[in-house]
Amino acid sequence: MSHPQLDRTRLRVRRLSERPNKVAIESDAVHPDTPPRPLDPAAAEDLAECVEKIRSARAAGRPVMLAFGAHTIKNGLAPVLIQLMEQGWVTLLATNGAGIIHDWEFSFQGLSSEDVRANVAQGQFGIWEETGFNLNLALVVGAYEGLGYGEAVGKMIEREGLDIPSEDELLGIAKRSATGHPEHAAAALDLLATIRRNSVPAGFLSIPHPYKKYSAQAAAYRLNVPFTAHPMIGHDIIYNHPVNHGAAIGRAALRDFLTFAAQVHGLEGGVYLSVGSAVMSPMIFEKSLSMSQNLELQEGRKITRHHMVIVDLAKSSWDWKSDGEPPMDNPAYYLRYCKTFSRMGGTMRYVSAHNRDFFLTLAQALAR
Repeated sequence: MSHPQLDRTRLRVRRLSERPNKVAIESDAVHPDTPPRPLDPAAAEDLAECVEKIRSARAAGRPVMLAFGAHTIKNGLAPVLIQLMEQGWVTLLATNGAGIIHDWEFSFQGLSSEDVRANVAQGQFGIWEETGFNLNLALVVGAYEGLGYGEAVGKMIEREGLDIPSEDELLGIAKRSATGHPEHAAAALDLLATIRRNSVPAGFLSIPHPYKKYSAQAAAYRLNVPFTAHPMIGHDIIYNHPVNHGAAIGRAALRDFLTFAAQVHGLEGGVYLSVGSAVMSPMIFEKSLSMSQNLELQEGRKITRHHMVIVDLAKSSWDWKSDGEPPMDNPAYYLRYCKTFSRMGGTMRYVSAHNRDFFLTLAQALAR
């Protein structure tokens, strides 16, 4: 049975420049040398241990993976993330769809973070031309080029534009690939449909990004560090725009998930940092680790020496380090991310701290 669907082509889409924003990256960016507020003694102890684990992991060539929620970007911490990449401390960054959007909006216009309450009431939340058009087009192009979600956006920011193939080129590739490489053929047809529907001309589509020095995605692309995105359909404002293409997002996001999982597979002796991500990080990690253990156990091995540091603002009354998982009648059991990571083997440390103070303290300790 076919059910009615909302017609996004009927939406009144406004220019991004019309939108008031709460954060300006030039004034709100956090320099890596900014003094952080002191962590409490328990958090400071766990962070000191984390620093040593990261040093040991990188000296041994093991991964140091960093997953974070969108507030890390919205709080202006991209310069700190960029320093961690430039100094070689992290081998992969992962975020959700909102993290991608804030990073892009900062690099494009220097501003991000709209008033959700006011704009929903006005029927305008997330319905912005430049964000919806450019990010969705970058993902359709990226899926065609075989890129991941974060890599596709990072490439657009760094190069300040997109390569748009001609219709004849896309039709030719679709025909030639239909038998041997049907996925590539499908991606070519997705792009063909998108550029036809939106009258996008062939050639290099220039999209200036005057603030790209603040983009963690652009830096990751430039430094060849995987920057993976893990979106959920309907969670982000780019789904409001008519250019949005679910199949292209699926191709790019699946590639990112498998890139993320490949690093988890090598996490023996490595470090996993999860900062301010209540849902995305624990969910993708547990599936990735399960697949990785499946492969390792087939070879008579097991991943057991992975060190996980979980950071969030919420206080926990439970001693996860000493007592493991709490019983179901304890409220701490429902601190979902801690519950998930406490089941993942290895060692887990929970640090209650603001992401700004954690990242600054970490980066400065590693730089020393």
